[in-house]
Amino acid sequence: MLIVHVFVHVKPEYVEAFKAATVENAQHSIQEPGIARFDVIQQRDDPARFVLVEVYRSDTAPAAHKETAHYQKWRDAVAEMMAEPRSSIKYANVSPGDEGW
Repeated sequence: MLIVHVFVHVKPEYVEAFKAATVENAQHSIQEPGIARFDVIQQRDDPARFVLVEVYRSDTAPAAHKETAHYQKWRDAVAEMMAEPRSSIKYANVSPGDEGW
């Protein structure tokens, strides 16, 4: 498993549009065989900040995800909504049973 947290800061006027585009992308993403989980979470005290929690079944799945039409549509749709460039951190699951996700 590869877990990626993508940190997104959106311009305040685009919060609702970003949420709509990102939820649509997540709905398609979880149908990909290489994705075990794809959550969109919004910061409570700053609603213009989001974290995308992406759980991939392999180290090659993120590259396959970026080749999909839904990802490319999302990437292009949200490009101008960003208050700053996205950043990410990659994690490995160290708890037992991760193969069952």
